Amino acid sequence: MSYEHISVLLEETIQNLSIKPDGIYVDGTLGGGGHSYEIAKRLTAGRLIGIDQDEAAIMAAKERLREFEDRVTIVRSNYCNIKQILDGLNIDSVDGIILDLGVSSYQLDTAERGFSYMEDAPLDMRMDTRATSTARDIVNNYSEAELYRIIRDYGEDNFAKNIAKHIVRQREIKPIETTLELADIIKAAIPKKLWAGAGHPAKRTFQAIRIELNRELEVLKDTLQDMIDILKPGGRICIITFHSLEDRIVKNCFRTNENPCVCPPDFPVCVCGRRSSGRVITKKPICPSEAEIKVNKRAKSAKLRVFEKA
Repeated sequence: MSYEHISVLLEETIQNLSIKPDGIYVDGTLGGGGHSYEIAKRLTAGRLIGIDQDEAAIMAAKERLREFEDRVTIVRSNYCNIKQILDGLNIDSVDGIILDLGVSSYQLDTAERGFSYMEDAPLDMRMDTRATSTARDIVNNYSEAELYRIIRDYGEDNFAKNIAKHIVRQREIKPIETTLELADIIKAAIPKKLWAGAGHPAKRTFQAIRIELNRELEVLKDTLQDMIDILKPGGRICIITFHSLEDRIVKNCFRTNENPCVCPPDFPVCVCGRRSSGRVITKKPICPSEAEIKVNKRAKSAKLRVFEKA
């Protein structure tokens, strides 16, 4: 199938990025190139570096951004390698960075990628198909305690303990191989009377396994400060999150950079010596309009936060 993905909060992100025609920008989650297209068409002497670990996204973005190839560099990698990528391009600082942390519609709708609990496919869920481990390895090899931890922490599911128990019980009979096998096991672990209005019973567990496999929160936590550090004065970073765990990491990092002082509140003056590195532009996150949600239901949980370097 063709690579299709509707860019979420597109206008709001581009507006908050405050693009300079001669600036240098990084799209750390290139996807199909929707945000990058809007950045690239606003550049004259500037440059855009697009990063994505998904081969299908790279191919789609190259095609979409073909008319701007004189000002766009596309790299297949994880955004956690942003410093090394920029070093390789002899770039030490940039004017703006964008991250859209959502799973693409293409990944969700391509059954064989194994992200969906609605269609039967091998348990995969790799963002980067070059990786050797898959969701199958987690489901069949993690201990019950480890499964419970990730479903509780990353899926925020109240039935995490029971789901982990059911998974372990079923895999003792035979390995769990496919998405629908796993989805049926999860359904059996949650009382049917509680399904109504809560979305698909497997949604949270699939999210948890995907996050664990691709180290999504770990990568974000470990890389966010690096990205703020490489911004030029006045440069901005715009991050779109889709669940509370990501949003909390971004919110806390931005707040700490705005106000890093660790002195007790009753101290008359700051003695810790920590200085602000910028300001949070979005005191509250920007959320999609009702009109956008109507067109793209997957945008519903999106939140945009913006930080500007001092």
